[in-house]
Amino acid sequence: MDNLVEKVKYFLEKYNLLSLNKPILIAFSGGYDSMCLLDILSKLTKNIIAIHLNHNWRGEESDKEELQCRIFCESKGIEFYSNKLSSDIKKTETAAREARYDFFKECAQKYGSNVILTAHNANDNAETILYRIAKGTGTYGLSGIAPKRGIFYRPLLDIKRSEIELYCEQNNLSPNNDSSNKNIKYKRNLIRGKILPEFEKINSKAIDAINSLCEIAQNEQNIIEEYIVQLEEPYKTINFLNYSNSLQQRLLYNLFIKNYLDYDREKIQRAADFIHKNKNSKSGKTLSIGDKKWLYVNCNKIEIITENIINNSEIKIPECGNYKYENKIFTIEQTNNIPEKFPQDKERYAYVNLKDFTDLTLRHRLPGDIISPLGMRGTQKLKKYLNEKKIPQHEKDKLIFLARGNEILWAPGIGLSEKIKVVTTPTHVIKLTNMEK
Repeated sequence: MDNLVEKVKYFLEKYNLLSLNKPILIAFSGGYDSMCLLDILSKLTKNIIAIHLNHNWRGEESDKEELQCRIFCESKGIEFYSNKLSSDIKKTETAAREARYDFFKECAQKYGSNVILTAHNANDNAETILYRIAKGTGTYGLSGIAPKRGIFYRPLLDIKRSEIELYCEQNNLSPNNDSSNKNIKYKRNLIRGKILPEFEKINSKAIDAINSLCEIAQNEQNIIEEYIVQLEEPYKTINFLNYSNSLQQRLLYNLFIKNYLDYDREKIQRAADFIHKNKNSKSGKTLSIGDKKWLYVNCNKIEIITENIINNSEIKIPECGNYKYENKIFTIEQTNNIPEKFPQDKERYAYVNLKDFTDLTLRHRLPGDIISPLGMRGTQKLKKYLNEKKIPQHEKDKLIFLARGNEILWAPGIGLSEKIKVVTTPTHVIKLTNMEK
């Protein structure tokens, strides 16, 4: 068996990808790299689907490449799926990459797959490291492209482009030749066509040397991560502030990377300064750090949040039973049993007295909502109640309440209204649980 086929087979076996019940998706542009990978995969498994995104940058040329990809897949008996971007998409490397990965994730959902193979190779990795050095990076950036990240796997990462081109030649493959790859206005093309060849004048094995640096950096990262995973609640504000500045910055790097956010030293330092400035905030403060993403800080925790989409719908609770609301199930059952121990406020079930209550609804908060906190006389605004309970600002719109009119009777996991407390014997038990997946 061909050397490249053996290497790809070893990779697939290492990650147990050849025994999957769900299909393996392959990002297929039709260029040398992805055609080499798809041809190899066709020799190893039939459980594959080629997915192609037509970026629509080069008009008829892009359409012709899509057609050639389809024809190649038909000749191999491989299912082919494609989509075409709108001409309104910005023609930049960043916009193209974001659109490409959005497409990949949509395909994963469409086919119920959690495996997407991309054809990044050893040259791509070296070019990525040089690009990151030029833009500014730390040891994490020097780790290069990961062989596996989330649902993305890269079987050709240890294989040079020259080996890939030789495989295509020996197997009579006719890859697409994207004319934009020669346009050095795109930074990665500049590195590929102009800068990396200069490195090879200094060291003919420059690609090997750069990838060796990558491996060393990855090993260093593994040591750091082994230490970090032992930290208890590192993003709890009080814990975070007790760490050294170096560890604080590393934790923020990790937080940015986990949330697919661009980062540099300036952004990380700005985030660190923001945390220190707002470490005592009870309701929390937010700092914009990306498209619809914010760094949230309060006196309890540090996290990345996304834009809330408020659901103003409500459902009526006319009788006992189970009621679906978003991804939760609300249950109300009659009971006259006195429990040995009543649940605490933080628990998502409660024994209550609903004997005289009608017109119950399940919903999110609304302006003007009030509550009679357990153990208190009179009412107070729900907003004040949630602030006193130290509920983060961005979480308030996600909370689900049992209400009657504008009065909140139960805030699951937070507290119960004085109006429905049990004096002698409960009439009902109420619960809010997650839907089973």
